Amino acid sequence: MKNEVEYKGKMDNVDSYMNLIMTDAEELQQGKVLANYGRVIVRGNNVLFIRLENEL
Repeated sequence: MKNEVEYKGKMDNVDSYMNLIMTDAEELQQGKVLANYGRVIVRGNNVLFIRLENEL
């Protein structure tokens, strides 16, 4: 994210504006887990980049 907070989880859906719906999401800051969420919707204009991994 642009504010240096990261969300890690399973990407359920994404649109052309890079709006994301994630499940099993964790909020991280500087590598430390701040919170666990079941489902997160992230507005695309806040996304800096997306990194895909084979396994979480």
